[in-house]
Amino acid sequence: MMNCSKYHKQYYMPPVECLDWARKDSVEKAPVWCSVDLRDGNQALVIPMSLEQKIDFFKLLVKIGFKEIEVGFPAASETEYEFLRALIEQDLIPEDVTVQVLTQAREHIIRKTFESLKGCKNAIVHVYNSTSFAQRQQVFRKSKEEILKIAVEGAKLLKELTEECGEKYRFEYSPESFTGTEPEYALEVCNAVLDVWQPAADRKAVINLPSTVQLSMPHDYASQIEYMSKNLKYRENVVLSLHPHNDRGTGVADAELGLLAGADRIEGTLFGNGERTGNVDIVTLAMNMYSQGVDPRLDFSNMPDICEQYEKYTGMQVDERCPYSGALVFAAFSGSHQDAIAKGMHWRVENDMDHWTVPYLPIDPTDVGRNYDADVIRINSQSGKGGVGYILEKNYGLNLPPKMREAMGYAAKDLSDHLHKELHPDEIYSLFKQTFENINKPYTIDGVHFKQLAEGRIEAEINTKYDGGEFHKVYAEGNGRLNAVSNAIKKAYNLKFDLMTYQEHALSQSSSSKAIAYVGLKKPDGSLSWGAGVDPDIIRASIDALLTAVNNM
Repeated sequence: MMNCSKYHKQYYMPPVECLDWARKDSVEKAPVWCSVDLRDGNQALVIPMSLEQKIDFFKLLVKIGFKEIEVGFPAASETEYEFLRALIEQDLIPEDVTVQVLTQAREHIIRKTFESLKGCKNAIVHVYNSTSFAQRQQVFRKSKEEILKIAVEGAKLLKELTEECGEKYRFEYSPESFTGTEPEYALEVCNAVLDVWQPAADRKAVINLPSTVQLSMPHDYASQIEYMSKNLKYRENVVLSLHPHNDRGTGVADAELGLLAGADRIEGTLFGNGERTGNVDIVTLAMNMYSQGVDPRLDFSNMPDICEQYEKYTGMQVDERCPYSGALVFAAFSGSHQDAIAKGMHWRVENDMDHWTVPYLPIDPTDVGRNYDADVIRINSQSGKGGVGYILEKNYGLNLPPKMREAMGYAAKDLSDHLHKELHPDEIYSLFKQTFENINKPYTIDGVHFKQLAEGRIEAEINTKYDGGEFHKVYAEGNGRLNAVSNAIKKAYNLKFDLMTYQEHALSQSSSSKAIAYVGLKKPDGSLSWGAGVDPDIIRASIDALLTAVNNM
């Protein structure tokens, strides 16, 4: 039996009410994005990336549009150090991109970090120390004053070493384990660091507030962020940054509410890679903004390629249900969903819609490099007429009558159920042809001649046989060619049915195009039998459709 009594709340709420974020309904602009894939993400991999893989991943992040990229912890290992040196010495850092390096607030680590930066022009030096009650009590066994002193001394050394090397590196401070820190104390430490740095408009400091471990619901985190935003010194010259992890599965919610609460910047990774349950997924966060009409300033227009490269470099897998990026996130197997999507797509064309409102699709899949045929309408035993009809129309130009789509839907469901597999578009098309197109057994018509009669009547002469029998001629009249042939075949074999549906259209626009005709017959029991005929001659196509419907009876 699980015992929940061993757990209790480990986070602290601000000393005053902070609920301004609750009065806002959306994020109105993209934050500053900082990718930590190459540091926080890399350290969480079973097999960390090689130097070559990290360089390739860096290039991918630049291509996507990241302007700030945390490239590693250069004092932590020789590989980390060499990676940064390679970026600098091979001139791989674009002028508009700032690399960020992480260091603990310890002198020898800070000095090693500055050695790794030699020759780098645009950098953020990110220093941190842990401030939470649990860490102070159990790990460091230090007082609040002692922990604050570590942060201040680290901040001073960053400033001194930057002045010594003649660069204008920017600084970032993180009270690690912020979510387990008393907000008043976190504020005190951050303000003490800012007093050292004296940030200015042309050289802003970054205060980064990580949910190193998620301890609260997102709205409580938002209140903590709002408290810090309202009370930080030099606020106009401070970039307030968030680094949400995902222990409770609410990393995206933490980030979104944190932005409403006053944050300016997000640190995260592609697809949420990171320690334990990972960092906030920047892809999801950015695409959430995109779906609300906000430009995220990151380019995910070729999501399949990004997924492929990410998996190659990291050895991780993008889950099939991962928002926006997973292989199945736009897939509709349900018949009712497929029908709604197909009708929604038709509505867009018919009404020349500017805004995206298609049911069950929060964004247009083509915006992220997916396509409707392969990624949206997927056919299995749960599917229905809408999806099957959409695939036949979209891929093969077949616009089936509504009731015929229903019959084709049942045929596809039955086949998928029998095979226990998804049906691909070519299999669906093959099933249509086998089931409904130009079927000439057991009834066969091998020639038709028409004669015009008085008052618009038509006489049809058909040469027909049943199964292995002999051909014989039959004559019948009708109010049109197809009606006359229908009457003739009924007369020949004493069949009973009514011609209920007839529809036709061209299959292509070329001079050699074929026509397709659809015929629906109502049987004595009230059920319908369907047939389709394809031929360059529309009359022949109509007769073949009628004959197929008769044979399907």
